[in-house]
Amino acid sequence: MRLGTVEHLGAKKLVAASDDGLVVLGMYSDMLALIEAGQTGLDQAADALAARGEVIAQTDVRFLPPIMPVQYRDCLVFEQHLINSFAAATKMTGRPFDIPPVWYKQPIYYKGNRMSFVGHGAEVEWPAYAEFLDIELELAIVVGKKGRDIKSEDAEDHIFGYSILNDVSARDAQMVEMPGQLGPAKGKDFDTGNILGPFILTADEVAHPVSLNMEARVNGERWGGGNSSQMHHDFGAILAHISASETLYPGELIGSGTVGTGCGLEIGKKLQPGDLFELEIEKIGTLANRIVRQGK
Repeated sequence: MRLGTVEHLGAKKLVAASDDGLVVLGMYSDMLALIEAGQTGLDQAADALAARGEVIAQTDVRFLPPIMPVQYRDCLVFEQHLINSFAAATKMTGRPFDIPPVWYKQPIYYKGNRMSFVGHGAEVEWPAYAEFLDIELELAIVVGKKGRDIKSEDAEDHIFGYSILNDVSARDAQMVEMPGQLGPAKGKDFDTGNILGPFILTADEVAHPVSLNMEARVNGERWGGGNSSQMHHDFGAILAHISASETLYPGELIGSGTVGTGCGLEIGKKLQPGDLFELEIEKIGTLANRIVRQGK
């Protein structure tokens, strides 16, 4: 199933996508409640999708993030993205960038702003302090089951589903702050800078580890993409590392990091005010948004 959250006639509704519209799932107040219900929640959603009680058109709704994450972490696990980005960063700053040995040994991640998420179709606000804005095409998992010290081979039991993540980045701010060695801050943290959706694809729809085609387009032009199978550390390894001596909870969001050529930095391109970007991942759908700038 592909599950989402929308606003329809002034009300927030949980929905499941069908071939001809969105089927309203009225038995739960939000996505987190459905996730916490476990297999019972999935069975009830499947029954509602089959019964097709209330069906609404996608054109009649405003998409919200399918879930407002309980916690948000973002990883960096595609080697080609690092190779391309470090080459571009060296050219921009004159400083050499090399992949550190620790990157190959364990997943690297940071904790982001869980409150800044918007959904499919939302306008993204250009932060006033930045000139170089960029998209980032990522696959994300939604945690479905509480766990600590999760074994990589047990990861499937803890993944509720998969969604598309666009971690919009202010590259100029990021280049300034990263030598401080404390992770990204204003390079990532601004209102509307995190985009999720349009749906969560439930984990039963794909095999683990996932192998899904990914593509980024801006104003209809293909910028790049790849396949999630190119992750150096899969989500099993990621969950095992993050959950070491730390409890993970249902509703947490973990991004893969950008797929190789999934951003403009890698290919010498920048976003411009008014650009429409579309991030597509096989089986999930297309996450489309436009970036706007005050006075531009």
